[in-house]
Amino acid sequence: METQAPRSETAPAPVTVRSILHLDEIRGARPQVLSGFARLGDPVRWVHIAETDEVPSLLEGGELILSSSTRFRRSVARTRDFLARLDAAGAAGFIIEIVDESGQTSEADRALLIEAVRGVDLPVIVLADRARYVRVTQAAHRLLIGEQLARVERARRVHEVFTDLSLRGADEQLIVDTTAQLLGSGVVLEDATHRVLAFNPADASPRKLLDGWPRTSRQQVAVGMRGRRWGRLVAPFADPHDDHASEVLERAGQAITLVRMSTQNERDAQQRAADALVQELLSATDLSEDDALVRARSLGLADTGLFTPVAICTAAEAPTGSDADPTAAQLTEQALRSELVAAAEAEGASAIVGRKRAGMLAGIVGTRKRRGDVDPVLDGIFRRLAESVAVEHTVGAGQAHGALLEAGRELEQAVQVADIVATMSVRSRPFHRFADVRMRGLVAALRDDPRMRAFAEAELGELLDDDGSRGGHSDLEVLAALLEAGGGKTQAARTLGLSRPAVYARAQRLEERLGVSLEDAESRTALHTALLWWRSAH
Repeated sequence: METQAPRSETAPAPVTVRSILHLDEIRGARPQVLSGFARLGDPVRWVHIAETDEVPSLLEGGELILSSSTRFRRSVARTRDFLARLDAAGAAGFIIEIVDESGQTSEADRALLIEAVRGVDLPVIVLADRARYVRVTQAAHRLLIGEQLARVERARRVHEVFTDLSLRGADEQLIVDTTAQLLGSGVVLEDATHRVLAFNPADASPRKLLDGWPRTSRQQVAVGMRGRRWGRLVAPFADPHDDHASEVLERAGQAITLVRMSTQNERDAQQRAADALVQELLSATDLSEDDALVRARSLGLADTGLFTPVAICTAAEAPTGSDADPTAAQLTEQALRSELVAAAEAEGASAIVGRKRAGMLAGIVGTRKRRGDVDPVLDGIFRRLAESVAVEHTVGAGQAHGALLEAGRELEQAVQVADIVATMSVRSRPFHRFADVRMRGLVAALRDDPRMRAFAEAELGELLDDDGSRGGHSDLEVLAALLEAGGGKTQAARTLGLSRPAVYARAQRLEERLGVSLEDAESRTALHTALLWWRSAH
């Protein structure tokens, strides 16, 4: 059964000195606050009746003291000393009756206490009439017990939510989403270098939450095992004094640590965030340019003004049941990711890269150069990449754009170029654009088009059945040599290692089999196109 998403809850109102003064039993006694007005909102942990000036030594902090003893109304100095000791012991406040033996308000006592509280920060309240302190403590303790039960119940629900997430193996993003829902406030998970791994803005916008990241906040917890902290979970807009927020973040941090320990390494969350953004850029995304830039910046791409789409092709995914090690392929991809980012930084640029499919990475390179200076930067980046990784790879690139989303729309073209260059025997540059692959690129792009197959088979005809098994060069090989030599027989003879008369005879036989003249430029173009397609498809 699917767990229902939690809702943010209003914290139970704490019992404070002010809320105790609002009790009927106190209001009926005509209270007057003499000091500590700024601390009337301080929480009260318990309420005690005290008749001795030794009570401060028995306190643990947060107690509200009630008294009707006359010993606190005899000496200004002694009373001030008592109040100072109460404050030092952490008392929340002091309430005292100023009623004489006849039951009348004692103005003399009031005057003495007013003098005694001078310079005292502790809330001190005098009651002009008698109060039934037993009823006051009963009412106050009902409030306190109710508050404590509410906190216990809320803590139990938080515990259940995060326990369930841990048992289900929830990822960091789901834990962050749940935390934001519980708090009703934005939450960010970052690594040790302050790069954003996951976030949920709650009711805020991503820009408000992430712009200018990192932020400082009192509501944050470290994530990771002690001694191996790898990041922090932050709720920058949460009330810094909200104990519930602290508790939720603590439980969320523990859940994230458990998930990371059991199923992931430290790079997974950032890689997934980059993968998700790259996939959105590849698709017809609804992202706005501002939101895309905010997310890209949080992953390390500098807002430099020029963005170039790139793609890196390695070996295709190994077939099921093969001896290929999938772990090795993952490590290769991770190495390419990290080395590309490092190479970009070394060239004064920045990059994000994500996984499009097995054997294909796609990403964006940001440069600070003018449009005409981008290619030298890319050249330096991909030469560094080739030097730093041993795996064979090809790189495709698009044009530089001033908008991230525009660069994202050309990612698919960069992927196609990287795929095409992987089929070429000559790779003269560390990266290629579509213009560099020319006719071979166009043919490779149409490789799966049935109309291209029909065209090639019609042009090459029965030559496709000649496998050269009778010895020597097949007619396809002779045709390829003639086409690559532009129809020149002498150059074709040199390439094939045959005499010129033999090449002339083979050329004549080809013309008879194909029914076209190899002297005709259009025929050579059509045959060369068909031959390029045949080689790319086989």
